[in-house]
Amino acid sequence: MKFALTLPNRGVLFGATTPEQMLQMAETADRSGLFDDVWVGDSLLGKPRMESLTLLAGIAARTRRVRIAPACMASFPLRDPVLLAYQWASLDLLAGGRTLLIACTGIVPQAGGAQEAAHYGLDNKARVERTVEWITILKRLWTEDEVTFTGRHYRLDGITIEPKPAAKPRPPIWIANNATGARDRIERTHRRVARHADGWQTSLSDLDDVGWRLADVREKARELGRNPEDLETSLYHNINVNEDRDAALAESKRFLDTYYMMDFPMDRVESWTAAGSPAECIEHLNAYARMGIDTIGLRCTAWDQFGQLRRVIEEVLPGVAS
Repeated sequence: MKFALTLPNRGVLFGATTPEQMLQMAETADRSGLFDDVWVGDSLLGKPRMESLTLLAGIAARTRRVRIAPACMASFPLRDPVLLAYQWASLDLLAGGRTLLIACTGIVPQAGGAQEAAHYGLDNKARVERTVEWITILKRLWTEDEVTFTGRHYRLDGITIEPKPAAKPRPPIWIANNATGARDRIERTHRRVARHADGWQTSLSDLDDVGWRLADVREKARELGRNPEDLETSLYHNINVNEDRDAALAESKRFLDTYYMMDFPMDRVESWTAAGSPAECIEHLNAYARMGIDTIGLRCTAWDQFGQLRRVIEEVLPGVAS
């Protein structure tokens, strides 16, 4: 199993972190040798925070080894795909080919989600359609010249972007989803991943739920003639290291409630957070390692971000199966 450090860039709004502290944490993760990725959150009006591409450019300049990514890019279907292709190519050049784009539809239940939908004039169906079209457009603009494309939401007529990204043939693109409801609806989202993406990410955490979805994503890839092992899989997860497990969970709930402007049920906090002593956190994460998840992104659900990161590096990650 590999690990990503997820920086809480919405935390600048409520005192959990600062821009410089996030850059320092990225440097620490990069030097540790235990993290393979550094991720940041993304949203525009839905859940405002420091803008992800700008922050990732700063991280690119302060790191040398880790991949960098938005996890996930909720604003993906709102951005102009040609401009995004240019911006991402430049980011990838700054990072020396170390970027990973994790796209999602960005459908959120908070009040800002409704404002965002109204402002951009997009319903949920259009977000899904744009996500698929934009992925197709980015792949082609990063690898071809004079691209012509006609979709439901966008047209290109002989468009070339230069310079191209450093990564060859192109930066990888994952899709993040957490669909609920009928099983056939969930399976459609998995088929979308298998058809269009290089990897899958979810922030779901129930072991049985994640297990069947993981198996289904890989089966969908197999049905499409892909090698399932080529499809990277990842969890967006949380961690709070504290010998007092109840205190770790209480702080995590307060952090998540503030971060997402929601009242999280405690059972969801427990499932979504490796909480407690180092041994308890290790056992929590090893359950996903045994399942075969490739990467877990860890966000510290605490106000002492540096202290938590130190404990994660020194006391937790060395004990997790790799």
